[in-house]
Amino acid sequence: MRCPFCGHEDTQVKDSRPHEDGTAIRRRRICASCSQRFTTIERVQLRDLYVVKADGRRVPFERDKLARSIRVALRKRPVDEDRIDRIVNGLVRQLEASGETDIASRDIGKLVMDTLREVDIVAYIRFASVHWDFRETKDFAAILESIPVGPGEERPAAIRVPAADSGAAVASGYGPDGIKRR
Repeated sequence: MRCPFCGHEDTQVKDSRPHEDGTAIRRRRICASCSQRFTTIERVQLRDLYVVKADGRRVPFERDKLARSIRVALRKRPVDEDRIDRIVNGLVRQLEASGETDIASRDIGKLVMDTLREVDIVAYIRFASVHWDFRETKDFAAILESIPVGPGEERPAAIRVPAADSGAAVASGYGPDGIKRR
């Protein structure tokens, strides 16, 4: 492994231990030339995965990009970093185990959405709004209405979006654009 500080090719492993529930190995290394220490994390990669974009482009799968998008969806939500790492690991394992090397971006998005729906409904809606490219409030209203409500529960008033042009919209605290007013 090349030293990230001086570029020397001879580094020694000083310590190795399991990382991320045993799905990776954390290695502590030292450079024989400049004596700087650094850490590497090694993961098993079953096969090279490629993402097929909507426009037909084929790009290499980036685990970090997947993790970043999930972290954005879960930002300021009560989900700890370890759980996010487990979610990402699980999704990557599912993709690798599928046996396919080319995976459509919409399939990856659907897999992420199915997972987020079980973890945190707000993160699910956030991710869906980007994945499906929401442009109008009716797009949000449609996904909110699709979320099942448990037995004996009532959908919160903030989710029941009345028609924007009805008089009830103004009376119920919604503006003419269908957005809830305080």
